[in-house]
Amino acid sequence: MADTIYVGTGHGLFVCQRVGDRYEVTGAGLEESHVTSAVAREGVILAGTTNGVYRSDDYGRTWRGASEGLGVRRVRWMAFHPDVSDFEFAGTEPADIFISHDGAETWRECPEVARLRDEHRWSLPYSPEAGCVRGFAFHGSRAFAGVEVGGVLRSDDAGETWRLAEGSSGDPEMENPPEPLIYPDVHSIVAAPTDAAAPAILFAPTGAGLYRSSDGGAQWASLYECYCRSVWVDPWDGNHLVLGPADAVEWNGRIEETRDGGKHWSPASRGLEVPWSDYMVERFAQIDDELFAVLSNGQLLCTPVKTLEWKRILDKLEGMTCITAMQS
Repeated sequence: MADTIYVGTGHGLFVCQRVGDRYEVTGAGLEESHVTSAVAREGVILAGTTNGVYRSDDYGRTWRGASEGLGVRRVRWMAFHPDVSDFEFAGTEPADIFISHDGAETWRECPEVARLRDEHRWSLPYSPEAGCVRGFAFHGSRAFAGVEVGGVLRSDDAGETWRLAEGSSGDPEMENPPEPLIYPDVHSIVAAPTDAAAPAILFAPTGAGLYRSSDGGAQWASLYECYCRSVWVDPWDGNHLVLGPADAVEWNGRIEETRDGGKHWSPASRGLEVPWSDYMVERFAQIDDELFAVLSNGQLLCTPVKTLEWKRILDKLEGMTCITAMQS
């Protein structure tokens, strides 16, 4: 269990310490910022906001701007490369990818993403902007990104350059594409734990359900027809998934799991009263042996991974958007 977690909200980022069996807020920063994504590693916290990236070198006590070279200021997703120190990623709205090799001191645009965005006319159903990047996954020298609404991007040089994955047409039209193409309204993307030399096994929650690829995004198959935004893949068992499905956008949200790779699904909402009539799971995040679920109504749930018995935490905080903890 983590002793400290960092929770982003629509009104800043909060430092929360474990006290017994609960977490309590012990610090806050970026109070005027809408934090959309946060990552923490090697003593550095990076917070993506609707107005750029901020960096803390003292565990969230003080912050400074870290957006030099970030040509699009509205950040939707941040990530570290898991195998490369000081290699950071920012996905933005409108859709673009920026990378940094110096702890977010400077950023470089990956211009091929913007070219794909303009060529295919990516879009968003709730915003005038041209799509957004809202998820990264890594598998050895390959990297993947989810685009709402645009599909899946792939990199074969660890994230330096990007192209459309073969199983993604890049066409943002909302009609269901035939397999082996993925539905273009991609909300996040996760790689299963497999040998880095083997093809990546990917899972992508979309506006038409959960999709799986066993060949690094070349071909996709639908596992569950629903509306979903986040999936957790067990790092010890790639057939064990926890999903936050809904019947439509934020309607009848719930939590379900499969232990056979998606052939059969069962409720995994112990401790909760579901379905939720007007909200759903926005993000899952595993920290040590606990799984967290950020809900679209700004609440935060937590459970031991082994039991999937959920409880609400930090109920005095409003508008929670993301959660992270310091990695070594």
